Amino acid sequence: MPASKKTVKRSLLVTSATLLSVSLTAAPVLAADKPSPTPSATPPANMSTVGGVRLGQAGTQVDLGSGAPVLPKDLTARSWIVSDAESGDVLAAHNAHWRLPPASTLKMLFADTVLPKFPKTDKHKVAVSDLANIGSGSSMVGIKEDETYTVHDLWLGVFLRSGNDAVRVLSAMNGGVDQTVKEMQAHAEDLQALDTHVVSPDGYDAKGQVSSAYDLTLFARSGLQKKDFREYCSTVRADFPGETKKGKSGKKTRESFEIQNTNRLLTGDTDISTYQGIAGVKNGNTTNAGATFTGVAERDGKVLLVTVMNPEKDDHNEVYKEAARLLDWGFKAADKVEPVGELVAPKGVDTSAQPGANASTPGADATGNDNGGKASEKPVAAASGAAGGSGGVAIALAVTGGLLVLLAAGVFLVNRRWPLPDLMRRRR
Repeated sequence: MPASKKTVKRSLLVTSATLLSVSLTAAPVLAADKPSPTPSATPPANMSTVGGVRLGQAGTQVDLGSGAPVLPKDLTARSWIVSDAESGDVLAAHNAHWRLPPASTLKMLFADTVLPKFPKTDKHKVAVSDLANIGSGSSMVGIKEDETYTVHDLWLGVFLRSGNDAVRVLSAMNGGVDQTVKEMQAHAEDLQALDTHVVSPDGYDAKGQVSSAYDLTLFARSGLQKKDFREYCSTVRADFPGETKKGKSGKKTRESFEIQNTNRLLTGDTDISTYQGIAGVKNGNTTNAGATFTGVAERDGKVLLVTVMNPEKDDHNEVYKEAARLLDWGFKAADKVEPVGELVAPKGVDTSAQPGANASTPGADATGNDNGGKASEKPVAAASGAAGGSGGVAIALAVTGGLLVLLAAGVFLVNRRWPLPDLMRRRR
């Protein structure tokens, strides 16, 4: 959509926000069948059409306009998607709804579900049971039983080292693994991520656990509405508490050790450079899933999301290389392609009847951002004047003529621009 039209659309929405009446019924979405217990070897003929019919079709979906660059020819991922994080437009996709093992990219859903529950300063002493039944060969940050960690420490372990031990401790704090899995599944359904079936909160290979490039992008988009999520997923390195040791004098000391983010577009590597404008989100790698990655990057005011699942090419860091090529293409093509679909809003968020809103984008506000999940019971920080505000403000709609004032649950005005550039300055 041309910039002038977007500006008009946003102005109309903001100007009329206090006069609107809002339907609290979620827009209907065509759902696919429940996830199959075993991912298919080839993309199914009939996949979910959430976000648009084109996204349910197998193969590459793209509509190149005048002057648009062609897609990179050396893409080998089984599934991928490139989208505008703010408008929700899907610029191009390949088997977007193919249900595949997600590996640790599923931790984005875990974080989006559990992170708001515990203040980062809360402390937890790790019990033996907290670390039970962690999958063999899991990525670990190095949590020790009988040691005390802050919630902040644990989330650094989740995002930087993809620590399944940190996930298990946070799950224990949240009522256990089974409870956390139930909440993650419910949150996925609220986000309309209907390809996803959660079995393990850490993304470890488990029978029947699947997601899709489309759903992983929804998780990232929702999580990025949260300030803490943004900060954790963009942190390159941090100090992590080590084990308490007793010296010869009998005095106990506890030193820390450095952990570094395993997202190679953030840190770089021997065969890949730090990606310009990268600001998160999460990577993963397991036997069944292969390499998976979701990333967000900003350039010249444009914020793009990319998800890449399981490249067939077995080169070192291939998932990041393909993600980088897709981001490069997306930044060049963003205003020169017709969208092939959209990132849908969560259930219960319906602004399709609002003046200036895109009727085909239920739940999107003036920027196309959603509120990161189901309707909040508390208004979050306002876009203007709030330091690092990451959500939006619930709109109380006044009905004139003495009628009842309605609270528009699920309708939010969020930041028109995500604070990713700010975040990048801190990271450097």
